[in-house]
Amino acid sequence: MTGPTTTVRAAQPAGLDVAMIGNCAISALINSRGTVVWCCMPRFDGDPVFHALLDSKDGLPDDGSFGIELEGFAKSEQAYDPGTAILRTRLWNSQGEGIEIVDFAPRFFTRDRPFRPAQIIRRVKPLNGHPRVRFIIRPRGDWGSIKPSITRGSNHLRFVMPGTTLRLYTNAPLTYVLDETPFSLRTPVSFLLGPDETLPAGIEDTAREFEEQTAWYWHHWTRRLALPLEWQDAVIRSAITLKLCQFEETGAIVAAMTTSVPEAPNTQRNWDYRFCWLRDAFFVVRALNSLSEVGTMEDYLRWLNDVVRGAAGGHVQPLYGIGLEKQLTEGFVPDISGYRGMGPVRVGNQAYEHFQYDVYGNIVLGAAQSFHDHRLFKRPDDADFVALEGMGEQAWRFHDQPDAGMWELRTRARVHTSSSLMCWAACDRLAKIASVRGLVQRHVYWRERANIIREKILTQSWNDKRKAFAESFGGKDLDASILLMAEVGFIDPKDPRFVSTVEALEATLCDGPFMRRYEAPDDFGKPETAFNVCSFWRIDALARIGRTQQAREIFESLLANRNHVGLLSEDLKPETGELWGNFPQTYSMVGIINGAVRLSKPWDLMV
Repeated sequence: MTGPTTTVRAAQPAGLDVAMIGNCAISALINSRGTVVWCCMPRFDGDPVFHALLDSKDGLPDDGSFGIELEGFAKSEQAYDPGTAILRTRLWNSQGEGIEIVDFAPRFFTRDRPFRPAQIIRRVKPLNGHPRVRFIIRPRGDWGSIKPSITRGSNHLRFVMPGTTLRLYTNAPLTYVLDETPFSLRTPVSFLLGPDETLPAGIEDTAREFEEQTAWYWHHWTRRLALPLEWQDAVIRSAITLKLCQFEETGAIVAAMTTSVPEAPNTQRNWDYRFCWLRDAFFVVRALNSLSEVGTMEDYLRWLNDVVRGAAGGHVQPLYGIGLEKQLTEGFVPDISGYRGMGPVRVGNQAYEHFQYDVYGNIVLGAAQSFHDHRLFKRPDDADFVALEGMGEQAWRFHDQPDAGMWELRTRARVHTSSSLMCWAACDRLAKIASVRGLVQRHVYWRERANIIREKILTQSWNDKRKAFAESFGGKDLDASILLMAEVGFIDPKDPRFVSTVEALEATLCDGPFMRRYEAPDDFGKPETAFNVCSFWRIDALARIGRTQQAREIFESLLANRNHVGLLSEDLKPETGELWGNFPQTYSMVGIINGAVRLSKPWDLMV
């Protein structure tokens, strides 16, 4: 038995008014009307079973979505349950009748191990009156090109596609679900979509128990966070979002959950971010560590350890697949139109072929805390330090060599200041680790190398004409990544050279509170949108140089530009405040945590 063959266009806008649910195994994006518009299974980087977000030239299609439509729809409300990854959406019609949708992916502990199935659960109940609803459930395979065959059981549907079969359990009338027939919703119904496996109990009982257990898990996870006094809700939401971006089975952390949402309208700056960049992962680990959430770091270090020990000849790629895949060949999906029709849709990322030498610093920085933190279940040993020293040797070898840089330029190479900076950080942190471990000779060895690199950066990246550190050795162009000099402890933020650099960057790259990445044209011309994490880097720098009140004002402005559930994408268009780029972007969510921790008033002023 199969469902309707026609594709009915839903009267819903395409945009990043979306929330994320997940459980560190899978995730889904759900828009403000309660429609699942993006979901990859069985992992973050898999084939999307719901892909409507990337086929939205004429608004969101029904194909590739999981919609719950209220007849006579008039308005919606959407928010997370506080301190959880459980999403609640309420739809109302013009007569005041309404429904509530509760969405989540199960995550809790059972039998002393985490339970995180590749499953999403949707619970729907009437709120007022006699609301009429229609369920539209149209998963697709092979990037939207394959329509599944559907088989029907007594209380479930099976969507059979090449390579995967999804099973949908529901206590809603199967005939109405299959035929997409509107009907009056008189009692609560639940949908459990996931692997082709049997349920442990009844549909409603299972959905209710999984919701209760998942809520319990998240409440206990968030209550252990060491929060700043101010902006706690924003920090909690950011922390949960970052946690959901970790593929816990291996420990890898993806940069974002989507591919090919453009950095700016009609620019073809469309990239697949569903992989683990060592650079981005370091910033995630560092932000969560600042909240005393070290479990993410421990899981990530499992994955990172295999990257380091599997590095052929010491070479490390900037990114890997979440299962340690090395080859991430970039290609195009020809049959879908792209986000709001702005293709291309890319799968894979050519940056895995790049030489980006900051990666060695990001590895050492990502692992450094584990050598000092006595709370960890498994602290690193001498063999781990020796392996990390191999990354330091690579940093030393390449600290003054041309590369693609952290912005992954595809057609030119330079000695990027940011890459050399992170090579310095690798040597600096190795010296500190050696000191803690009582390895005097190794401490001297790495400190001497760090000092040599530091002197090169201070002399060769300084541009006296612009009174700023430039983006490359001997260069003249400005780049927001220079702001990381203070964050990683390379320079005293009160140093006149750093203060002057901050002022030059503001004059060149800022549109009000928003900051672009760099001023020089790249492969696609000059960047049009602000890069959200750069705006947060500016906040950090301003606070460090003493302009704290201005930093607070800018921070508040950035928080006001989050979407309706508190999430940020990669980029933002200053003229409109519209979010662009892949979503949710870990870099951006990291910025929220770092800004709040840096700027918040201390607890002892209030207690």
